[in-house]
Amino acid sequence: MTTERMRSLLIVEDDIALQKQIKWSLDQFDTVTANDRESALVQLRRHSPAVVTMDLGLPPDADSVSEGFKLLEQILAVDSDTKVIVLTGQNDQANALRAIALGAYDFFAKPFEPEMLTLTIGRAFRLFELQRENRRLQALHQPDALAGLMTRDPEMLRICRTIEKVASSNATVMLLGESGTGKEVLARGLHQASPRRAGKFVAINCAAIPENLLESELFGYEKGAFTGAAKMTLGRIETANGGTLMLDEIGDLPFPLQAKLLRFIQERTIERIGGRQEIPVDVRIVCATHQDLNALSKENRFREDLYYRLAEIVVNIPPLRARVGDSALLAHAFVRRFSQEQNRGSLLLADEAVRAIEAHQWPGNIRELENCIKRAVIMVDGNQITPLDIGLKTPAQDEPENAFDLRTIRDNAETNAIVAALGRVNGSVVKAAELLGVSRPTLYDLMHRLGLK
Repeated sequence: MTTERMRSLLIVEDDIALQKQIKWSLDQFDTVTANDRESALVQLRRHSPAVVTMDLGLPPDADSVSEGFKLLEQILAVDSDTKVIVLTGQNDQANALRAIALGAYDFFAKPFEPEMLTLTIGRAFRLFELQRENRRLQALHQPDALAGLMTRDPEMLRICRTIEKVASSNATVMLLGESGTGKEVLARGLHQASPRRAGKFVAINCAAIPENLLESELFGYEKGAFTGAAKMTLGRIETANGGTLMLDEIGDLPFPLQAKLLRFIQERTIERIGGRQEIPVDVRIVCATHQDLNALSKENRFREDLYYRLAEIVVNIPPLRARVGDSALLAHAFVRRFSQEQNRGSLLLADEAVRAIEAHQWPGNIRELENCIKRAVIMVDGNQITPLDIGLKTPAQDEPENAFDLRTIRDNAETNAIVAALGRVNGSVVKAAELLGVSRPTLYDLMHRLGLK
């Protein structure tokens, strides 16, 4: 599994003589060099090296370590798997240890023995390969926790990665978004990706249960606690012990119950209604709402201390109308699913139906789209679903013929990137080429082809 990247080594050293010496002693690797932070970031984007050796003292202030530490943080921010080996002076152990604390793989004091450095770099490459292979094998054997969520939108994909990152922790997650955007799907995905997946996922809608019943639903009650309490009954919090509790529409939680929920979050114990015994409960809390809880707390309609307890990790879910390409993607998937469920054979969306779906704002989000497609599948007479079947108007044919012409799209993207890069470096073609990760002749050719001067 040795790829070009896994043998690519970046050497960051401002002393040109020493840079050449290091490169010569490491000729068994595919080495690239840089002499300051900016050129190192250009090489990082261009070659994606698996291992980096770097000096902490870099221009413009080679006597300081600020540029070196800034570069270290930027390298690890791009890819935390990159193995960074810091080269330091003999009396620079404190900075070397600080680099290790920030995530560096190892450090060497100058002057160093080339054989020992080669051995360390070789170990770094092997560790990189093992980590990537281990991650690949884990992905093969573990089911996708977010398999129920379908998207191509970059923002939603970023949210999926966020859910996967926080799943292993016990942090309380707050999901914010309009009704029908998929908050419960993400909450279930969070549970499935967490170490609590063997436990129960318990959801309760705080807006759907009358206020006088919500406390007993959450905390349970003892036998005889009130009229009709014929037996001891566990609440949703206790039922979710060892698993995940989703508090949907948490913004509608009555104010008196907010104090009791806050106490549970702080103490991790509950008392059933009519009981006196404190019962420890181990549960991960995920809450969801379409309301602005921060604004409600400023209006004294939601406890500010509870808000900060619940908002350890906040995830803002965009509405369907803001997700690029997702409405058509989901519509096709719903047609396939409901066609099978309703035994309707092979149904297809007509082109004008797809355009109508893309043009519609979908105020009810995915839930509205799902219901419209299900009704259309049941009611359609032929084998093609039209805008009328979905309940939408046929959109005007105002889309240009070249809207999906890849050459036009690519030329526009290249033009925008080149103009932005030239603006960033005040018109310097040399610096713009470095920023774009291409050679200067290549940039000149692109500018000539695109008509840029």
